[in-house]
Amino acid sequence: MKLGVIGAMALEVEALRAAMENSSSFTLAGMEFQEGTLRGCPAVVVQSGVGKVNAALCAQILCTHFQVSAIINTGVAGSLDPALDIGDILISTDAMYHDFNVSPLGYAPGQVPGMDTLAFPTDSFLAAKAQDACHALSVTWKEGRVASGDQFICEKAVKERIISLTGASCTEMEGAAIAHAAYRNHIPCLILRAISDKADDSAEMDYPTFERKAAQVSAGLVEYMAEHF
Repeated sequence: MKLGVIGAMALEVEALRAAMENSSSFTLAGMEFQEGTLRGCPAVVVQSGVGKVNAALCAQILCTHFQVSAIINTGVAGSLDPALDIGDILISTDAMYHDFNVSPLGYAPGQVPGMDTLAFPTDSFLAAKAQDACHALSVTWKEGRVASGDQFICEKAVKERIISLTGASCTEMEGAAIAHAAYRNHIPCLILRAISDKADDSAEMDYPTFERKAAQVSAGLVEYMAEHF
């Protein structure tokens, strides 16, 4: 197992970078890839930057240059599910876009033309390992769909539209693009999201307060998983 770990922001990967051993750094496409071992597991940890293009580019580099055997995307998200509270973990079942729409040409909203799936599936082995980590670390978790788009969602009306369109449990800005790239490369993928806000009119208030704590929870699960592969 050679694990690729992507976080969009520095705070989502800083603890993982600090835990890396025997590591070397490589800069590709303006991103710093740190390769070494994480809790004994060969790994590459990288901050992709925010948004779908950065995320997909980063995932492709992990696949082709570093030849990882699995990708975990760690970070924070806004809740779309009343059962997911701030600090809880969402373990992805799959991921889709909420801002991709070529429905006038006969495609379902969110579907990418030429792709054989609307939502990119999570690897069942990685999901089971994430559940084990949540149980071991006493973290509240739920499985569900991730909805991604190049927007920070902080309005209730937009939140309701995304729920209606996708049926997702959380929303963020990178997961579906990473899952898309992994799917095209036949690489197992998992998205782990700690809930930092409720993705509604309170999001601007909640997010700065809870993002660091949420990111640390998600990163801690990745460390546990790496140690137990």
